[in-house]
Amino acid sequence: MEWQSFLESAYRWLITTGAEILVILLVTVIALRLLRALIDRFNRSLENGKRDGEAIKRADTLSSVIRYAAQIIIWVIAAMMVLGALGIDIGPILAAAGVLGLAVGFGAQSLVQDVISGFFILLEDQIRVGDVVDIAGKGGVVERLNLRMVVLRDLSGNVHYVRNNQIDVVTNMTKEFSYYVFDIGIAYRENVDEAIEIIQRVGADLRDDPDYQDDILDDLEVLGVDQLGDSAVVIKARFKTKPIKQWRVGREYNRRIKSAFDAENIEIPFPHMTVYMGEDKDGAAPPMHVQLNNDGESQPSGSTTAQG
Repeated sequence: MEWQSFLESAYRWLITTGAEILVILLVTVIALRLLRALIDRFNRSLENGKRDGEAIKRADTLSSVIRYAAQIIIWVIAAMMVLGALGIDIGPILAAAGVLGLAVGFGAQSLVQDVISGFFILLEDQIRVGDVVDIAGKGGVVERLNLRMVVLRDLSGNVHYVRNNQIDVVTNMTKEFSYYVFDIGIAYRENVDEAIEIIQRVGADLRDDPDYQDDILDDLEVLGVDQLGDSAVVIKARFKTKPIKQWRVGREYNRRIKSAFDAENIEIPFPHMTVYMGEDKDGAAPPMHVQLNNDGESQPSGSTTAQG
């Protein structure tokens, strides 16, 4: 009789409370699927039919944050409904959760600051998934972004987790377009105008190259002589490129300009030093003594004799 009573109670529970919980879970799964479909549609509306990198990065960033927040809300609502179906009064639970949340809020002010900072980062579209950024002394590609932290992966493959409240300055190197800036040094003996002509020619050839022309947005801009350095005349130039393509274009241009300068016998100098012995009031300079090593190389020496 006890087993029969237990089975009857279990059957009644299954067809009433159990069925209600099953319906709640099914509705939750359907809601999550609808959420995924709505987010995909939201992505397409942001992209406006243009499969450009900027639209895709913005859509991916916003959709990931919206999906994360919406899933939490759906599961919390589902949990509350299941508790109600089980006959548990959720009023005291909500009150206790409110008091606990207030206490935790006072003790987790940094978490609140993370959320607030993350909200404004997303609102102002400062960082998107796929951007190359420099934040909090760390740089790399943004792999994940939410209201709490930004996850970066640097060139060496290291992953950096940066909390949003630690971000004071954001340097985004791939927002809409990028520049690669060249500081090209030539020897003082070289003709600057001739060097600039070669620099422009190499830039034009690179832009016409089918492998690079889609990455370059404008002709090479030669800004002129930027420095008269200790051993070189520095000419500054820059290429405007698509986001994250500036390093690829810059490496190829550096390779080509080195080959072009070698072909035209234009010297790319290395640092050197001129030794000045000084002069007295009469304009006479003290003698500079040279000591010869066994390998035949000479160097300044304080000795008064030369040795072979």
